[in-house]
Amino acid sequence: MSTLPTYRWRLAPDGLATRRQLRARGLRPGGQPVAAQLERPRRRRGPLVAYLYRIDLARPVRPMTPGRAAALERAMAARRTCPVCRRDAGYCIPPSLGMCVPCAYPTHQSEEFA
Repeated sequence: MSTLPTYRWRLAPDGLATRRQLRARGLRPGGQPVAAQLERPRRRRGPLVAYLYRIDLARPVRPMTPGRAAALERAMAARRTCPVCRRDAGYCIPPSLGMCVPCAYPTHQSEEFA
């Protein structure tokens, strides 16, 4: 059983990066396994863990195609559409409510504008 090398927060060696750091460079892990991990200690809970990938094995981010852009637009429109009133709310519907705020709290809206 092999374990991952573990480094303290901000002490990772050169040549390793997190997913976000790779993305900032225009790269992605590209199917490579996790090379190491960072641990950031916390007082009352377990440590925060971030996985590290080798930069030299990372691949460039795939370009956005027209089909992917259209699919992303449809997905975001579905997140903004209220299932009750079928209107575009203009924001992503909170999963805790499951509907837009005016549909979730109809009495509050009528009291405010009355």
